[in-house]
Amino acid sequence: SVYHVKLLNSVDRCVDEALEGIVSSSGCLSLLRGHRVVVRADLDALKGRVALLSGGGSGHEPAHAGYIGSGMLSAAVAGGVFASPPPASVLAAILCLRDAGVSGVLLIVKNYTGDRLNFGLAAEQARNRGVAVEMVVVADDCAFDRPSKAGRRGLCGTVFVHKLAGALAEEGCPLDEIVSKVTEAVKGIGTLGVSLSPCSVPGCLPSFDLPAGEMELGLGIHGEPGIKRSKVTSADEVVKTMVDHMTNPASQSHLSLKSGDSVVLCVNNLGALSCLEISVVTRSAIRYLEGRGVRVARVMSGSFMTSLEMAGVSLSMMRADQEILRLFDAKTTASAWPNLSTVCISGTSYILDPPAKDMQETSHTEGPLSDVMRKALEAVCSSLLQRQEELNSLDRASGDGDCGNTHAQAAKAIQEWLPGHIVPGCPGQLLSTLAGLVQERMGGSSGALYSLFLTAAAALLKDRSDPAAWANAMHAGTDAMRWCLDALCPAVEELRRLTTSPPGGHMAILQAAVEKAELGAESTRDLTARAGRASYIATVHVTLPDPGAVAIAAILRAVFEALGGQK
Repeated sequence: SVYHVKLLNSVDRCVDEALEGIVSSSGCLSLLRGHRVVVRADLDALKGRVALLSGGGSGHEPAHAGYIGSGMLSAAVAGGVFASPPPASVLAAILCLRDAGVSGVLLIVKNYTGDRLNFGLAAEQARNRGVAVEMVVVADDCAFDRPSKAGRRGLCGTVFVHKLAGALAEEGCPLDEIVSKVTEAVKGIGTLGVSLSPCSVPGCLPSFDLPAGEMELGLGIHGEPGIKRSKVTSADEVVKTMVDHMTNPASQSHLSLKSGDSVVLCVNNLGALSCLEISVVTRSAIRYLEGRGVRVARVMSGSFMTSLEMAGVSLSMMRADQEILRLFDAKTTASAWPNLSTVCISGTSYILDPPAKDMQETSHTEGPLSDVMRKALEAVCSSLLQRQEELNSLDRASGDGDCGNTHAQAAKAIQEWLPGHIVPGCPGQLLSTLAGLVQERMGGSSGALYSLFLTAAAALLKDRSDPAAWANAMHAGTDAMRWCLDALCPAVEELRRLTTSPPGGHMAILQAAVEKAELGAESTRDLTARAGRASYIATVHVTLPDPGAVAIAAILRAVFEALGGQK
């Protein structure tokens, strides 16, 4: 194990500085001096209503301070990283709320021994001071088939409880009624997490070792190991495993869920998964639940209760009737609560048909050049696919490492097109078709550039297909994009000799053009990029040839060899 480097000023002060960052940037929160307690700045608005107090260890941001606001929490108490807050701070928060004239205080506590002890002790001390205090314990973990005596852990489902209780308190609901309704709702909440990496408390080694390519199912939010370790599979398979485990009736901690039930789904980033991955997991979860006949009423997707830099995700589900949804949809000013639609997710069509394409394509007919152009295209596609990783490797030095992938996408698009279509005998028609294919399927700036080149070249090959016309077409194509073609320009200048050469010298000129392209690509080692991602890289870091130039040289060589040239 190695220490995970963190961007902090001080291990000892990181929690206090994080709280200062949250509060000072908010404009509607305050810090209680001498305590790690965050409260609403407008405490007067709570007079005569029930106040909600939650909290726990730090490292789960945006929980819990992010859920403070009208319609959610009134205050939150933070402990050290993954450490329960001391009872003195919990009591200070309760008394601060009492002094604001609240009618009672509800403590929302995750089911961990330290939290239950410290919040419970503070609750007793507050009651002794005449404060009406109640405590709801959230135990939504579905990991263990047979939980220990400590019971199920409190996880991200706690955020659902903040929302429901907050909406009830905002409506002026009395304390005992809020406790009754929330306690009933908690029975319909379940959570399960999976992670691809451990996390580490600042200044400490990672909580556990997890080899690359493996995942841990059922782990806690403090880096505790889970119940099962297995190879990482697809997002669809991981989601299926999670939901099946969460709803397995053989488990004592399962969430009862049957076809026809309505749920609110929370896809929670545990810290270090990319937003793209979370979106893929969200899609998987919605599709799998709907496939089981479950009605997905609302979806939260993002970071709601994290575990520092853990690369993982948890799924939380809450069975929802109309009253639950009404409370869930109620407005809140809490900064970490997402701005969600009140439309039911299941049953809502989200695909919009694009505008109809203009049907101006003319029918293509084969000609004498069709076979040789088909062979040339097949050779080009084969060459680009063979060199995919080589081009990616070159691109990693100066770009985003996907040059081989984008060229492979174009090659696959052409390979898919070839079997079901006639290769038109008119080269101009073929180049126009290829321009459309690469524009649509290649993506990135490469797709636009190749499409630009092919479109400009096609115009000069509509009525002619002799070597001179090909040379002029190549020149027109490079003219359209001259500013970025280090490999193609020298080759095109060589091909211009086709306009004056005798018929027997065409292959020699083509061979010379290929060699010029390869030399041009090699010479890009010493050039400074003027555009594209490579233009942002310090020149000292770029010592490899440009991958785009290498790809162009490979295309020209594939065409040359397909026409019978020597390898």
